[in-house]
Amino acid sequence: MNIGFIGLGNMGQAIAANLIKGGHTVQVWNRSPDAARPLVELGAHAVADPGEAFAAEVVFSMLADDKALRAVLLDSGLLPRLKGPLIHVNLATIAVDFADELAELHRAQGIDYIAAPVLGRPNVAAAGQLNILAAGPAQAIDKVQPLLDLIGRKTWRLGEKASAANTMKLATNFLLVAAVEAMGEAAVLVSRHGLKPADLVDLVSNTIFTGPVYSGYGALIGERRYEPAAFKAVLGLKDVDLILAAARQVNVTLPGAEVVQGHLREAVAEGDGEKDLAVLAEVMERRNPA
Repeated sequence: MNIGFIGLGNMGQAIAANLIKGGHTVQVWNRSPDAARPLVELGAHAVADPGEAFAAEVVFSMLADDKALRAVLLDSGLLPRLKGPLIHVNLATIAVDFADELAELHRAQGIDYIAAPVLGRPNVAAAGQLNILAAGPAQAIDKVQPLLDLIGRKTWRLGEKASAANTMKLATNFLLVAAVEAMGEAAVLVSRHGLKPADLVDLVSNTIFTGPVYSGYGALIGERRYEPAAFKAVLGLKDVDLILAAARQVNVTLPGAEVVQGHLREAVAEGDGEKDLAVLAEVMERRNPA
């Protein structure tokens, strides 16, 4: 299949690589062209602008945020120039209302739009073991399912309304950032009592909180090792902003999310935005000097 792929950050590169390894022809584009080089070495074709990537049967996008996606697809005038048949699979975590807007704009052009945000860090993406939250036209998802099977261990279908996938992704990310926040607070508590945070992480990740969030982020907190970042704190802040915006849409209050938002803003202000989300623990350290 002829596939376009735009957005080649850590996640995008890993996902695109698996599509190439699956034997597909992949046209790749990124705002920083150097990011395409490893994929070209695998057999991808680098293109000069995103419009060339959209000259395909299926296009995957994994841009950093709403602003980047809006700039590439809407502000540039690209989407109004596109025509179906074409399927656009957006893997990024974006705002719920923006997902609804994109679905309608694609529909007007005769293009199938699938929201398909993913669960997993870059190492999970590289292994083709992502969980994919997919929503959009059923027949379009059926058509791209073999591609989704190349990049993920399971596709969770959430209906025809595209924004349903983004709502579910934001809810899961809320649970993730809340867990990292709690681990950071607990790590400071035990350290002030003369215990090792790494021992706490070992205990909980092998007993009451088994799974990749506590074992993965917990290990980073226990070792105070925040670079290289698999999920940057600044992107965590972006997601919490989206979580709270989604909550306001339906008159829901999320006090815990507001706390984490404040702590992430503090981390970014202290120059830790490019470090891993686990750097939330350092906010607690600064707030609780020994």
